Amino acid sequence: MDIHQLLRDHWGFDQFRPLQEDIIRSVLAGRDTLALMPTGGGKSLCFQVPALAQAGVCIVVSPLIALMKDQVEALKRRGIRAVAVYSGMSRSEIDITLDNCIYGDVKFLYVSPERLQTDLMRERTKRMNVCLLAVDEAHCVSAWGYDFRPPYLQIAEFRELIPKVPLIALTATATREVRADVQEKLGMRQPAVFQQSFARPNLSYSALPEENKEQRLLRMVQKVFGSGAGGAAVVYVRNRKRTQLIANQLSQQGIPATFYHAGLSNEERSTRQDAWLKNSVRVMVATNAFGMGIDKPDVRLVVHLDLPDTLEAYYQEAGRAGRDGQKAWAVALYGPADARDLERQIEQSYPPAEQVRRVYQCLANYYRLAVGSGAGAGFEFDSADFQATFGLQSTETFYGLKTLESEGFIQLSDAFFRPSKLHLTVDNRELYEFQVKNAQFDAFTKLLLRMYGGEVFSAFVPISETALAKNFRVPMPEIQQLLRQLVSMGIADYEPQKTKPTLTFLMPRLDAATLPLSLQTIALRRQRDLDKARAVATYVQQTRRCRTQMLLEYFDERSDTECGVCDNCLAKRRQRSDQATIQSGVGATFSERERILNTLAGSSMTVHKLIATLAPRNENALILVLREMVATGEVTYDAVGNLYKS
Repeated sequence: MDIHQLLRDHWGFDQFRPLQEDIIRSVLAGRDTLALMPTGGGKSLCFQVPALAQAGVCIVVSPLIALMKDQVEALKRRGIRAVAVYSGMSRSEIDITLDNCIYGDVKFLYVSPERLQTDLMRERTKRMNVCLLAVDEAHCVSAWGYDFRPPYLQIAEFRELIPKVPLIALTATATREVRADVQEKLGMRQPAVFQQSFARPNLSYSALPEENKEQRLLRMVQKVFGSGAGGAAVVYVRNRKRTQLIANQLSQQGIPATFYHAGLSNEERSTRQDAWLKNSVRVMVATNAFGMGIDKPDVRLVVHLDLPDTLEAYYQEAGRAGRDGQKAWAVALYGPADARDLERQIEQSYPPAEQVRRVYQCLANYYRLAVGSGAGAGFEFDSADFQATFGLQSTETFYGLKTLESEGFIQLSDAFFRPSKLHLTVDNRELYEFQVKNAQFDAFTKLLLRMYGGEVFSAFVPISETALAKNFRVPMPEIQQLLRQLVSMGIADYEPQKTKPTLTFLMPRLDAATLPLSLQTIALRRQRDLDKARAVATYVQQTRRCRTQMLLEYFDERSDTECGVCDNCLAKRRQRSDQATIQSGVGATFSERERILNTLAGSSMTVHKLIATLAPRNENALILVLREMVATGEVTYDAVGNLYKS
């Protein structure tokens, strides 16, 4: 079947983007193929078109349920049969879906990597006519990638069921080490490797030091949308609570904004996402739970109020701006302690060996396992009860368990990461009135607030019915009944855990004191993550180099051409212009440095007041000049943070 005709019939395009046709023809020739394309570069077409051009089903391995659902719906709208299998479906639903892939006209089957090892999936795959295996977000297979997921390592074993079927691996972010690791871990056979340039000529990158990030954000949003530009913006923060706070602040200033994070219900997330996609709200304030798989072309601005862990993550998130090829901005705002905080968070995720061994010993005691026993044994696991039993901190427990899992001693089920959730739908005053009128609920609602804090008013928070039962000294079914009653009375939303979390011992229980941890490998991973965090810090703190060149260099792509549109390139252009004006002697125009010195000659003032006073044509360039002047001692900060002429 003609691939150009398929492109016209289903997508309405007359020609492919650069490299797409080369990748498609490689796949159709039966070659294993690795495709590295920037965010918004059209990766999906690279496996969708060749699958449509031949008989059989394309199995697509994808990391997120939301991403799978989005792509399935997009294909259906184009008249292409696509289905997905994900957690939450009943065995009967999965059974019917897989049967349709064998006997029906389904072209695309989307699955998570965890699904590949189930007996049902393996047996049905043997009976399918599979034409292509596509691995999306392939960097997840590499332990050196920024989003490593151990289940991706199972793909090579699954592929043995369909040995003659070509594999295409796709990602937007991969360093040289990650590319090599992907090819090895997926068992790719002499793959054809295609890499599109990671440069985005229409995207202006900036990184700005800022103490009052919220005020700077407001000015940027007002400037972008105040100019009459259409489209939308995304603001990334780390903290769920902060998403709502920032969204409310923008809304109070007349900017339609909403917030998004994993603590919201599926229905609420879908509603907010749809409103943003339709531009009913212009700004989405979100954690990194938002964005993957979202193909919105008219995002004009992406702002990071908190630094991401890696430049890979930053490139992915910033790259959601300007997919329509029109001018767009990606801005990172950073404070003086941000880089240090980033390193501290990474240090926390690699607990000391004695801490990991302590968690392992507690697990052995919790399940009463003797040394040498328990291989392959699975147990229900209530993390809150486990922590309470042994006096463990939640952070210590979580990272201890994650280390034990990555080392191959235990395996945690998906449900471990999807606990029951609760959200109080009333405010403090309404809850107080409810407690007065319903004294029988007073002690229980106070316990909820004591255990889960005020965040329960603003978002869904993970809860443990077992821990509530232990603290309230009643059986767990009574706790569940109390929660359901709060729902029926309009006080709360309660989402019980669908399945019990399980913890499986993958090998016989060992002596915790001599637990054979791969200390050298763990140390290498820790150092790698610290190096990635430091690369982020270097990127934002660099004031002279072209930011696009820096990003390209990180991904092992060299370019001698500066982008001309990032903050550093614009500052250099402005500086050259100022110097040329002074040298020519035309007019009485002062350089930015002279304007700053003249303004501060008579009084001290804050940075914000200085900017407002000077009203520069290019605020970013002024800040860069000011930063240099502080470094050289021409201007200085006083004890209360005001600038003055030295």
